[in-house]
Amino acid sequence: MGLFSLTKEIAIDLGTANTIIIHNDKIVIDEPSIVARDVRTGKLIAVGKEAQQMQGKEHEGIRTVRPLRKGVIADFDAAELMIRGLVKKASSKSNWFQPSMRMVVGIPSGSTEVEIRAVRDSSEHAGGRDVYMIYEPMAAALGIGLDVVAPEGNMIVDIGGGTTEIAVISLGGIVSNKSIQIAGDDLTSDIMEHMRRVHNVKVGERTAELIKMNVGAALLELDNPPEDYIVHGPNIMTSLPMEVPVSYQEISHSIEKSISKIEAAVLSALEQTPPELYADIVRNGIYLAGGGALLRGLDKRLTDKIGIQFHVAEDPLLAVARGTGVALKNTEKFNFLIR
Repeated sequence: MGLFSLTKEIAIDLGTANTIIIHNDKIVIDEPSIVARDVRTGKLIAVGKEAQQMQGKEHEGIRTVRPLRKGVIADFDAAELMIRGLVKKASSKSNWFQPSMRMVVGIPSGSTEVEIRAVRDSSEHAGGRDVYMIYEPMAAALGIGLDVVAPEGNMIVDIGGGTTEIAVISLGGIVSNKSIQIAGDDLTSDIMEHMRRVHNVKVGERTAELIKMNVGAALLELDNPPEDYIVHGPNIMTSLPMEVPVSYQEISHSIEKSISKIEAAVLSALEQTPPELYADIVRNGIYLAGGGALLRGLDKRLTDKIGIQFHVAEDPLLAVARGTGVALKNTEKFNFLIR
C-alpha cells in the first residue's frame, strides 16, 4: 500500500429513515435517507436534510423519493444517487477527493440474495471498489461494544425505520434471527391514522414523526411524562385550521397493535433460541438499538412482558453505524462479513 494510500475507507449504515457515514472513526454524515429529483431529467436536486425539507411541499417538477422501503432498496436509481450524493457531501466536508473506496454497508438480516446484490451494485456504482456487507444486528452488537466472537449468547433487538431485526449472536455468527416489517415507519402511519380518525385532522408524515418524537410512548403510565404536543392541521370535513393537543396516552393507544407485534416477534425469536444460549440471554439481558429504542417506556414494557431485563444501548440511533465502523477496521479478522 505504501505511505500514500489512495483507498479511502468508509462505513455506511444505509437505513430506511437515516443514512450515517463514518470515516476515520468520525461520523461525517448523519442525514435522512431521501433524495429530491427533477422529474423531467431525473437529475439529483438535493439529498438528505435539504431533500427532507422539501418533502410534502414539492410542485410537479420535483419529486422527493425515499429510496429504501422496509429496509431494502425499492428504487435502485434513487439509492445510487443518494449514496453518491451523501459520499460527495462527506468528501466536501473533509477534503478527500474521491479515490477508490472500501466500504462496509449494513443490511437487514432477512435480506434475500437479490436485495444484497442491489446494495452491492448501488455501492459499487457510487464508487466503492471493495464492498463488504454486514448484517445490521451484528453491527449493532459491535456498536454496543459486545464481544461477538465469544462463545456466549447475546440478543439484539434493532428497531429501525423499516424493519425490526431480532437476532441471537454467538461465536461471530447469527444463531437465530427474525426480521419483521413493523418498525418506526409503521408507528408513524399509525399516528397519522389516529389523528385522522380521532381528531379529524390531516397530518403529513413529517408532522406524525414529530408527534412520535415528542409524545411517543409504549406505556400508559410513565414516570416522567412529556407535555402535550400541539398539532396544527386542516379539519378533514371543513378544511378549516385546527389546533389539537396530543397526549402521550393516546399515542400509546394508537401504536399499541404495532408494539404488540414487536413483542410477539421477540418472544418467537426466544422460542427458537437453543437452551444454553437462552440461559446466557437471561443473564446478560437483551439489548435495544435503533431509533425505536428511544420510544418512551418501551424497555420497561418489554421487561415486564417478557421477564428478561432490556437495556437501551447508549445512543441507539448510532449503534449500527458504529458497528459498521468497527467492522471496517477488522475486515480481515471478521469472517462474518459478506463480500
